[in-house]
Amino acid sequence: MKFKKGEIERVVIEKLIKFSDERGFLVETFRIDDLRDSLQPVMSYVSYTRPGIARGPHEHNKQTDIFCFIGPGNFRIKLWDNRKRSKTFGCCMDIVGGEDNPIRVIVPPGVVHGYKNISSEVDGMVLNYPDKLYRGRDRKEEVDEIRHEDKEDEFYLDFIKEDK
Repeated sequence: MKFKKGEIERVVIEKLIKFSDERGFLVETFRIDDLRDSLQPVMSYVSYTRPGIARGPHEHNKQTDIFCFIGPGNFRIKLWDNRKRSKTFGCCMDIVGGEDNPIRVIVPPGVVHGYKNISSEVDGMVLNYPDKLYRGRDRKEEVDEIRHEDKEDEFYLDFIKEDK
């Protein structure tokens, strides 16, 4: 597939505000009144990614991710619209978010996504508030994930080409 740069329908990127003082900082990562009515997070997790390491690209069939990149660390985030019925099918977006640009990125089902810690020395932190439970209630369902990094397909090759 030939990807074209452009906005992706239903992907939301919002600047987050850091309130800093001598004690450190505070960021509201999400408020229920900031999310569209149908989007209800059901769990949360924190991941740390070592410098130079990437996660993804992968996508979900049903799950929406609500990622918050606030630091420490900065990330190159890439998204591809893989929804054949979307008017932005084939579009891709590149964003940098994290310590220097705190953002929330809402990624709907069918949008392939991956991110890489572009910091040179610090493990980067990412928060996620998905709207589906990992492996469903009591972890008894199949994982809702298509792992393009395992297939080394067109999304994976487009993702790693930035490093060459």
